[in-house]
Amino acid sequence: MRANFDSETDSLELTQRHFSDSLRFPLAAVVFIWLVHFYLTFADVDPGWYGIMPREVWGLRGIVTAPLVHGSWEHLLSNTFPLFVLSALSLYFYRKVAMRAFWMIYFGTGISVWLLARSVLHIGASGVVYGLVAFIFWNGIFRRSLRSIILALIVMVFYSGMFLGILPDQEGISWESHLLGSLVGIFASFWFKGELEDDELEKHDPFADERGVEKEYFLPRDIFEKTKTQRALEEEEEEARRRQEQNDRFFPPFWNQNSTW
Repeated sequence: MRANFDSETDSLELTQRHFSDSLRFPLAAVVFIWLVHFYLTFADVDPGWYGIMPREVWGLRGIVTAPLVHGSWEHLLSNTFPLFVLSALSLYFYRKVAMRAFWMIYFGTGISVWLLARSVLHIGASGVVYGLVAFIFWNGIFRRSLRSIILALIVMVFYSGMFLGILPDQEGISWESHLLGSLVGIFASFWFKGELEDDELEKHDPFADERGVEKEYFLPRDIFEKTKTQRALEEEEEEARRRQEQNDRFFPPFWNQNSTW
């Protein structure tokens, strides 16, 4: 349903407020992982203790903590910008499901890594990043709204190089986190595909018929089935009706057939 506004200013203020709301969680998440890294660095704590060790009971805690810790400043920097941008995009364009999808990706990736990955320590937020990339990209395929398709293409252009990270046997890289995070992101996109945003159901949605949404058209559907003469007659009748209504408005009749004196 499209919101009704009293003025263009109201619409602009609502958009600005929604934009700022979409930045709060990504900013808080980035600040938090930076504070964690500062603490671990200056306290001389091995981040591996907070990683995921597959199929080890003590490694279960890494499902919660592993995305928050990084092995180096370079590792942290490489995840900071995409984590911020992709989570902000998700919250702005898919606000109905973005937070649920984020936590599904966060914990789903960790659980999958604990169950299926190599028996080495896995740390870093890259699995979540890959999950967000897959979530946004596959929304364009599952939702098929014009906006989601365009957003998917933008993500593909800017982040297509990341998919090299899912190739196996890359030393020093948790390619399992990348691969499993991507799969969880695809699953999240599929899981929430039916919860469309309000503006995904607008009249220009090319797939509205498949969702049972009544489409609106700029021209009547039968306009090309009518002859030129028929259309001309209808236009003349409509023009005559408008003129009669205008005359009645300015020169109302003093009496009619049902009037009594």
